[in-house]
Amino acid sequence: MLEWHRLFGLGLTDYFIDSAFRVELEKDLSQQQQRLDVVIIEQASGGSIPELPDGLENLSRHNLVTYKSLRQPLDAWALDELAGHYVNYRKQSSPLPEALLPVEDFRLYAVCTRMPRKLARTVALERIQKGVYEIPWGGQRIRIIVLSQVPKVKRNALWHLFSGVAEKFQYGASHYRWRRKNHSKLINKLYQRYRVEAIAMPYTWDDFERDNKREVLEQLTPQERLKGLSIEARLKGLPVEARLKGLPVEARLKGLPVEALLKRLPAAEIEAYLKKLHKRKRKSH
Repeated sequence: MLEWHRLFGLGLTDYFIDSAFRVELEKDLSQQQQRLDVVIIEQASGGSIPELPDGLENLSRHNLVTYKSLRQPLDAWALDELAGHYVNYRKQSSPLPEALLPVEDFRLYAVCTRMPRKLARTVALERIQKGVYEIPWGGQRIRIIVLSQVPKVKRNALWHLFSGVAEKFQYGASHYRWRRKNHSKLINKLYQRYRVEAIAMPYTWDDFERDNKREVLEQLTPQERLKGLSIEARLKGLPVEARLKGLPVEARLKGLPVEALLKRLPAAEIEAYLKKLHKRKRKSH
């Protein structure tokens, strides 16, 4: 299960690259190495994110995240652990024990692959939006994000990679815009984890490579796409009509025999061109 958590943390690390938040994985909160899955911390500098994944739109200065993968239940004990991590983390991040940072500086998130039905039978989950819930727990409110339920839209592409749903994984793999250049290793490991979990994945590694190339191409300008290509490579596959389109009649006729002229140009264009030549001859005399 540990690899799932690291992959999830690495996904969030990639998402917040160059933003006003940094991500720390497996935060050591005690000498007994009780590790918090992910901490998302606001920074003094960095770019803004136009649209956050569902459930993270209320980020604060310190955001503590516990994550439960496909086979792990999100239960009351998991929420107790998260609340305990919050207490320890707040003490450690405050300047002095008697001068704790304000409660408003902290948010608690429980991200899970599947709906925590057992928890929902004992505690009422307040629905914020599809796949996003909140629950009062101790002195804090914990936001629960169910990855298999969030809408299949581009802003949730990272969530879909961890949704446990083959169709959504395929969507996430083809729509998530990676910030890191070496992301292929991470997505490959994630794909392999699904295979270990016996999740039928019609989406293959070749599919991902193809979709990734298409995504990159869509972001390039026409000039960038053609850079480095020879004239022959640029024209390859283009029909003759497309190659000649936009050229003046003189350029299109140059070097062609009469038979080819009659086949390639409309009669009206040929007639106009001949009249033009006739006028030139008269002027020259």
